[in-house]
Amino acid sequence: MSVKYDYQRLERLGMPEAILCDGKHAEHLEQLLEELLARPEHPALFTRLHQQVFDTLAPHVATPLDYCRVSNTAILHGVLPQRTGSVAVVTAGTSDLRVAMEASRTLEFTGIPHTLIADVGVAGVWRLLERIDEIRSHDVVIVVAGMDAALASVLGGLVDKCIIGVPTSIGYGVAAGGNTALNAMLASCGQGVTVTNIDNGFGAACAAIRILNAINSQVTT
Repeated sequence: MSVKYDYQRLERLGMPEAILCDGKHAEHLEQLLEELLARPEHPALFTRLHQQVFDTLAPHVATPLDYCRVSNTAILHGVLPQRTGSVAVVTAGTSDLRVAMEASRTLEFTGIPHTLIADVGVAGVWRLLERIDEIRSHDVVIVVAGMDAALASVLGGLVDKCIIGVPTSIGYGVAAGGNTALNAMLASCGQGVTVTNIDNGFGAACAAIRILNAINSQVTT
């Protein structure tokens, strides 16, 4: 089976192709890694590369990877040059860090300055208010929350920047694997809050990158 990497995506979209590792056999990942190792001019991001799969990769392709066990991401050939604009990645709890770190690593890979602000959920709203000025200083805010996902609505009423909600599968019982958080964010009273799929930290980061690309293109024209 041949693997075809999209080498032109960075030029077309302002971000290179990322390799979703979920569902791929280790031999196919190794084939792609061997191809990319020979092309150091093309940095690459691997997402959902779970520990058990990473541990089965041959050492000659695994060793060059910058692997993060929290986010299950890997970066090959370093990161892209730093860009203009910044993103806040805000989590309701530390249980949401896996998804938040997927967003953070995607932003890091694409050269977007960002700050990860964890554990500021509305159950202790004073924690959020202590960081609100810092959050407002960024151009885009990614809100990562499970349970009732109330943090997205609260920030939607406090921050005038674009807010991207990421519901997570964290929560008990009727949290229903993130469906309650998803529905809560979709029904948010925060005007203009945009929502990604459950646990999709990568997608939220890519949405933030598109927003910053649009802002930067207007500045330069």
